[in-house]
Amino acid sequence: MQFNFQRVCALTVAVLITAVEARGQDLYSHQSPEELKRLSVEELHGPEYQVKAVFLFNFAQFVSWPSSQPSDAPFVIGIVGDDPFESYLDETVRGEKVNNRSLTTQRFRRGRDPRNCSILFISQSERDRAAQIVSNLKGRSVLTVSDIDGFANLGGMIELFTEKNKIRMRINLEAVRAANLKVSSKLLRVAEGKH
Repeated sequence: MQFNFQRVCALTVAVLITAVEARGQDLYSHQSPEELKRLSVEELHGPEYQVKAVFLFNFAQFVSWPSSQPSDAPFVIGIVGDDPFESYLDETVRGEKVNNRSLTTQRFRRGRDPRNCSILFISQSERDRAAQIVSNLKGRSVLTVSDIDGFANLGGMIELFTEKNKIRMRINLEAVRAANLKVSSKLLRVAEGKH
């Protein structure tokens, strides 16, 4: 039997979310922030961008988009700027579907419009342009994700960051709502919020 890292990670995320659900709907009132962080999906281990690729895949499962795309259109996870994932992201989404839409990846260089994405990862190489890229997507239902420090404060929706050797996420709910997206409460429970 061949070891499949992304399947193991996806299963781990599902188990952790189930464990969070089993603790009850009012989780925040019974647990300290330190205890919540220990429950988070960021406990996954592996090369940094392999783990981040799994995060992107799981965001597709735990965020809802308006049904404006035709059901036969692919669900696109885009990367703008230098691609830090190597082949990890492609391997993670290969053969997968979201709401019966095939998952695919697409790389964007300067000057190409990433508006056909459902999820857009903005790489570190675009640090100086990140706020402009996010601004250009206003009014579009594109989930913006980055590991650029302060990304959520720039108007980005999900900022991935490392804390105590664990990858964590910060969600900018105001930006998510402005894009007409809905984040599952399951995902919100394991994330930091920026209000």
